[in-house]
Amino acid sequence: MRKPELLIPASSLEVLKTAVRFGADAVYIGGEAFGLRAKAKNFSAEEMKKGIDFAHAHGVKVHVTANILAHNDDLEGARMYFHELKEMKPDALIIADPGMFTLAKEICPEIDIHISTQANNTNYMTYLFWHQMGAKRVVSARELSLEEIKEIRGKIPEDVEIESFIHGAMCISYSGRCLLSSYFTGRDANQGACTHPCRWKYAVVEEKRPGEYLPVYENERGTYLFNSKDLCMIEHIPEMIDAGIDSFKIEGRMKTALYVATVARTYRKAIDDYLESEEKYRANMEWYKAEIAKCTYRKFTTGFYFGKPDENTQIYDSNTYVSEYVYLGLVEEVSKDGLVRIEQKNKFCVGDQIEIMKPDGRNVLVQVCSLTTQDGEAVESAPHSKQVLWVGLSEPADRYDLLRVHKEPEGTKGE
Repeated sequence: MRKPELLIPASSLEVLKTAVRFGADAVYIGGEAFGLRAKAKNFSAEEMKKGIDFAHAHGVKVHVTANILAHNDDLEGARMYFHELKEMKPDALIIADPGMFTLAKEICPEIDIHISTQANNTNYMTYLFWHQMGAKRVVSARELSLEEIKEIRGKIPEDVEIESFIHGAMCISYSGRCLLSSYFTGRDANQGACTHPCRWKYAVVEEKRPGEYLPVYENERGTYLFNSKDLCMIEHIPEMIDAGIDSFKIEGRMKTALYVATVARTYRKAIDDYLESEEKYRANMEWYKAEIAKCTYRKFTTGFYFGKPDENTQIYDSNTYVSEYVYLGLVEEVSKDGLVRIEQKNKFCVGDQIEIMKPDGRNVLVQVCSLTTQDGEAVESAPHSKQVLWVGLSEPADRYDLLRVHKEPEGTKGE
């Protein structure tokens, strides 16, 4: 049985450290250019070096995205970027464009190259082509079924690795090659600047009635025609392993540390439980499902893995995320007297009940006993985002634990 890699996204150094501590075997990150998440925070050269060093110190690999579909004026900058990456020594580069691939092979041949899903990898001949060119791994197109992936596995060499998405947002365009954003806003999705117009609300205009917007109904449930549910395969890890997939990829390079900690910890436990015994995996299924629902998501689907999606794969009533918990901060330091230092992300107060989320799977309910600013001033609440605080808790916390609070449903406050 293959032991799959758990590959987790990271938008910043803080999120990378969270992914490492909460169970990632590898993380994937982007620099300030040449990746497909231009709106993400991304990593400066200095942050990337620190992130790679931190991950390697904990036995975790780092993959760097360089998966834009490059134009002529991108190539000189890409050449310089690959020279910088050569010195930083990430474990792999994620590339979609043959020109970028050629530059990477020329400049840093010692770094593995993984072929991005953006390259539309839908058949075993494509895998064989990239293998012959020197690629170590190919990321399967989201449009493949598990049956198709299993057939690919049987027709490619054992040393060609298959990486497939196991969780996260789905794109309505084929393998992410979308023109909507460029058409509506001038921001090119294939250059990393997608504005996600597939999440917008649409109406129909008849050509002889300009300005008269006709609502589009599907079973009278709404108008979000392009709005896919999120992929979630937590209940199908045995089938993913049986298909011969080497790396389980979580989508979300624009997500928070809370999202990353939640999905990393849940899938880590699910994978390890299944490798120990299928009975243990099945017995813990309700825990996995309850935990995965605590991170931000947009309802769930199994995507294309068990056949082509139908009307049940789309969301027709809303384009908003479901979010049950609010992220408060990551424990960056613990003082001798047990105070924890965080950079606060959302408001909370002395007396609040919050949770310590631990990498080992425990959620510890605690009370906030005190809040102190960097200047030593005691305060009753923390209303300012990114304020550095020392927090006194009723139970001890450890470095890299995550603090979160359950969000009250709308209309229940004070009841």
